[in-house]
Amino acid sequence: MASSGKKKTTMAKLTRESKLRERRLDKQAKKDARKQASADHRDGPGDPLTANGSEPARTAAEHPALEAVSPTLADA
Repeated sequence: MASSGKKKTTMAKLTRESKLRERRLDKQAKKDARKQASADHRDGPGDPLTANGSEPARTAAEHPALEAVSPTLADA
């Protein structure tokens, strides 16, 4: 079916839709900026993976070895 050639959408509606798209893009940009700021903040000095915030947590290789203790008959 061919179009009648008459414009069926008013300029007001086109303007509203355009503004709505722009608002949605702005909102998404703000949301992305908040996520990025949150990710940057987590990588900072208060990283939960560090022991006290200033020193990095120890790895398993850095921990002193535990001695194996076997119970003796005197302890029982």
